[in-house]
Amino acid sequence: MDQGFPFHHFLKNKTDISSSNISSDKTFEQPLTKSDSFSADEYDLIQKEILGNLKSHISPEKYNAFFENNFYLDSVFLDKIVFRVSTPFIKSTIENNYLSSIDASVESIFGKKYDINIIIGATTPNHSIRPFQPERVLVSGDSSRLSPIKSAKTAKFTLTQNNEDLRLNAESTYIKYMNRPEVHMNHIDISKNFDNFIIGPSNNMAFATAKAVAENPGETGKYPTLYFYSDSGLGKTHLLHAIANEINLRYPNLALCLTTGRDFLKDMIYYIQKKEIHEFQKKYTEKTDVLIIDDIHELSGKEGTQNEFFHIFNELHIKRKQLIFTSDKSPKQIDGLEDRIKTRLQWGLVIDIQRPDLETRIAILKKKANELDLYLKEDIINLIASSIKSSIRELEGSLVRLKAFSDYMKIEIDVEIVKEILKLHKNTDQEKTSLDSIAKATSKQTKIPLADLKSKARNKEIARARHMAMYLSQKILGSTLKEIGKYYGNRDHTTVMHAVEKVKQDLKTDNSLSTDVVAIESQL
Repeated sequence: MDQGFPFHHFLKNKTDISSSNISSDKTFEQPLTKSDSFSADEYDLIQKEILGNLKSHISPEKYNAFFENNFYLDSVFLDKIVFRVSTPFIKSTIENNYLSSIDASVESIFGKKYDINIIIGATTPNHSIRPFQPERVLVSGDSSRLSPIKSAKTAKFTLTQNNEDLRLNAESTYIKYMNRPEVHMNHIDISKNFDNFIIGPSNNMAFATAKAVAENPGETGKYPTLYFYSDSGLGKTHLLHAIANEINLRYPNLALCLTTGRDFLKDMIYYIQKKEIHEFQKKYTEKTDVLIIDDIHELSGKEGTQNEFFHIFNELHIKRKQLIFTSDKSPKQIDGLEDRIKTRLQWGLVIDIQRPDLETRIAILKKKANELDLYLKEDIINLIASSIKSSIRELEGSLVRLKAFSDYMKIEIDVEIVKEILKLHKNTDQEKTSLDSIAKATSKQTKIPLADLKSKARNKEIARARHMAMYLSQKILGSTLKEIGKYYGNRDHTTVMHAVEKVKQDLKTDNSLSTDVVAIESQL
């Protein structure tokens, strides 16, 4: 069998370990080979130098988030250096904010400039990878000192999440918060009450009315029918739950039904399928003292449901039961709703909730940050409040996102990280608010020419508009009384001070003034 097979070719260089001069306690590891001109040790040294240089120029929080265990030297060419990062998010952040720092670090080490390329790849440094060995083996004359190879049963593996996993976990927390389930019938959220509702010029009328209804619902109250409308996320649902909680506390004997337009429809379909529509009617007309329907516009186009609702509304109204509704539009603006229902929804008090002004948004953010145990500096609060104006839900969601990012990534939140996570840098292109832009927005809202606002005219409409513009100039810009007076026709600073104080006082009682002020601010 061995004839003709060249065993000598394979055996002639074999070394007898037992008779060699190798020291019995010397350890050998298989060397790492590299295809380019740098050794693995040289790559490790270069990477340590670059990272050390970057660490001295970048804040610890940012270095930990974007470079620590995320940024690796991949390869070095004649005129180019390639680095590898773990996620597209980190690649984008480094390219937008830290390329100049990397360029300076590379030049300080090599003494010349290189083109910097960043790619996305594995999260372990290529130049530190060793061939897989179950256990390091000591090559020696004493075979009893060999370390045992672990079996599948005894081997233990620890999986660690990379930064992309952690970032996705943080994003998932935010998405779950923003997409949390809607309210269903009588699922009252006890965390929503009047005490934790933030009041401002945009919602003070709605708050006062809601509280009055909760304290005296139905027959004994002033507003047996109440209708709130606003854009999504401005606090309508919070007020409904606050009313429900207060009524349950004060009047436990009253039967209260809190539902949505969609669930009202589903409930009716359920009874129709059971062929018990009379039980559906009885449930609402005979067994309900307070009917609260969120998003009543969801009945739009549903003729059968609208017909049942019409009769239920009439019956409860005749009995002086409490009726409360919300929508994203005023009754007359809801398409697909019968005129007879639009008319009835307007029988009571109809209140428009506006977007919150800057001070209210700041107060909302501070309350939410306190609930989340999230510390944010004043400039960060002001940045978020100035950038997110459309929705309270979005405001609070932004803090949930920051909290999750801070917890998962183990970093302190600063302005630059906030801009990156919430993508607020896009707002920097918007026109900067100025005395002129406030005056123009006031002119547009009040239909009073800009020239009249700056004139000596003192009639009631012009003075009211001018006072609002002066108030907002000090509130938003922090302009001095002298600067504001000079802009508005060289008026004395005491005149400006009187105007500002008058608006502050009138905002507490004048709903029309509050609406105009909020509308002007939303344009800026």
